[in-house]
Amino acid sequence: MPAPLEGIKVLDLTRLAPGPYCTMILGDLGADVLRIEETGVGGRRAASPQDQRFVHWLHRSERTAAYNALGRNKRSIALNLKMEEARQVFYRLAEGADVVVEEFRPGVVKRLGVDYETLSRINPRIVYCSITGYGQDGPYRDRPGHDINYISFSGALELIGEEGRPPAIPLNLLADYAGGGMNGVIGILAALLAREKTGRGQYIDIAMTDGVVNLLAAHFSTYLNTGVLIHRGKDRVNGGWPEYSAYKTKDGKYISLGCLEPWFYENLFKALGREDLIPLRADESKMGEIRAFLERAIGTKTRDEWYELFSREDICVGKVYTMDEVLEDPQVQHRNMVVEVEHPTLGKVKQVGIAVKLSETPGRIERTMPLWGEHTDDVLRGLGYNERGIQALREKGAIK
Repeated sequence: MPAPLEGIKVLDLTRLAPGPYCTMILGDLGADVLRIEETGVGGRRAASPQDQRFVHWLHRSERTAAYNALGRNKRSIALNLKMEEARQVFYRLAEGADVVVEEFRPGVVKRLGVDYETLSRINPRIVYCSITGYGQDGPYRDRPGHDINYISFSGALELIGEEGRPPAIPLNLLADYAGGGMNGVIGILAALLAREKTGRGQYIDIAMTDGVVNLLAAHFSTYLNTGVLIHRGKDRVNGGWPEYSAYKTKDGKYISLGCLEPWFYENLFKALGREDLIPLRADESKMGEIRAFLERAIGTKTRDEWYELFSREDICVGKVYTMDEVLEDPQVQHRNMVVEVEHPTLGKVKQVGIAVKLSETPGRIERTMPLWGEHTDDVLRGLGYNERGIQALREKGAIK
């Protein structure tokens, strides 16, 4: 049975989290993703031994590549796009491609000659997605940044953490993976669908900051309606309400409660033998008292004991897992969110599974991450280059 994106060819110019995550999802759904790698560590990175070692470890270690989910279902060709000979190779690839994804700073692809305007003249059906921190226009477009900066400007970082303490940094999940990578996938799929109607591709401008602002749509809606700001650690879903929080258990672990609805709140305090607290749910002056009780009570049993008890009483409860515990959880395993992938020399390696479950055309993992430039020669042969031509490109430094 064909995967949903089978036949879609993607040229992947990305390097860091949002772009590779975007193209991983496309590859999981059946797209033929070709990573366009650099031929070496250049520019400012070349001066840093740490960066050189990191790139070598990330792309050239067979074991690291085998376990790197962000690189799976992809092939790899190494091109020096600063050279005209390499750009000509890229243009030939673009002639038959459906999608290009890049995440350079605005203006870089124009200087390299692989921007949307150039490629759309070669292939009017090309869908071109740029993922950047602030977008292709506006006063911040040329500023550098990372996830922590984008979630700062979007308002998300101010809202995460405990009242009276510095903001809590939520890994690089919100801007990189959700605001950038996922929105990139959404934009690409929408543009491919639109192409079926118009016959033409289009340009997609994904700004990670935009994406996080959009993730806060419901909260901004409340503010725009009431003018009331949400404050860190005080809103009902960011730690302000005691019934929607995490508590330390007897064994030093944590359990999360999510009893926002009145019936779940009632079930919680019935299970704890404190029905007298049920009428106080809406009384803000009593929230400190209720939190203090929950802290004391939940500290008397282990995490797993509370989970078993609360689960029987129809209470919204979760174990706060460490990463190793996630992989052993029966629900995670049942949903195939931990899978084994066959590697040509290492045998079976474990990776995170595919989140989007399609009943008729499911995604699949057919290959682990390639080594740096692993498929260069094969791809060039597919474009019609003979061995002499490939060797000439390699001697000039156009390919690796």
